Amino acid sequence: MGDSTTNTHSDLPMLPPRSADSHKGDYGKVLLIGGSRGMSGAIALAGMACLRSGAGLVTLAVPDVCLDVVASFEPSYMTVPLPCDERGRLSVAAQEQLAELADAATCIACGPGLGRSPRITDLVAWMYEVLPQPIVFDADALYALSARHDRLDDAAGPRILTPHLGEFKRLVADDEIDREKAEQYAAQLAIRRRVIILLKGHRTVITDGQRSVHNRTGNPGMATGGSGDVLTGIISALIGQGLAPFEAARLGAHVHGLAGDLAAAKLGAISMIASDLVAQLPAAFLSLERQQDEKA
Repeated sequence: MGDSTTNTHSDLPMLPPRSADSHKGDYGKVLLIGGSRGMSGAIALAGMACLRSGAGLVTLAVPDVCLDVVASFEPSYMTVPLPCDERGRLSVAAQEQLAELADAATCIACGPGLGRSPRITDLVAWMYEVLPQPIVFDADALYALSARHDRLDDAAGPRILTPHLGEFKRLVADDEIDREKAEQYAAQLAIRRRVIILLKGHRTVITDGQRSVHNRTGNPGMATGGSGDVLTGIISALIGQGLAPFEAARLGAHVHGLAGDLAAAKLGAISMIASDLVAQLPAAFLSLERQQDEKA
């Protein structure tokens, strides 16, 4: 599995200090693709987390039927309506508009609340194979990729896949593997497909096949709907600000877990919900800044 280490405060990648004369364009233009009727909150959580993680400009591309709902969660991100099918899921007609939106993006993420359909599978496979920007694939986008095993060798740019164990079993078409074996498979798949895999769970592992890092932050209270969407937003924002994809995945997992630990300390593990993680991101990043200042 290559070199294996543990995420620690002393060796975490860090974002560079912000210049006094910087502007929003310096911190990434992130495009988040997802949402569907009944699952508007997932993409909104990703968008809010992306903003709270420092992205300069965040655009949520969503089915037109749920745009008003998504826009109502947060005024600081932009929303773009896309064509959808009769069930409120993105249709293949969205491809041309997505290509135009992607041209302006520093980083892309796809999956939160996306839903599942053959047309969505086609769209996700197209993004994977054609768009050159770094892309984070999560949730239903992983389901789509699991249906296209034959296409995973043809990524047009850096790819980060963020499955939990069940999603990973589907990706490798093996329902029997346990967590330990899944980590070995993740490293093998990462090096074979030239992707980064963040296998979520207790002691989340981040691997590109050559390097594997276990994350130490986080707690069982984060086992709640929407938590993974928050992680997607965090990682996307960090890439948008210039971190390499592997380093963004490492730091993103740490910050995500740290926000969860802060939320648990304040609210308890039982009552935590995903928006509590977003609310604790400022404190998590402030903690990292203090550690960076102490090391300087």
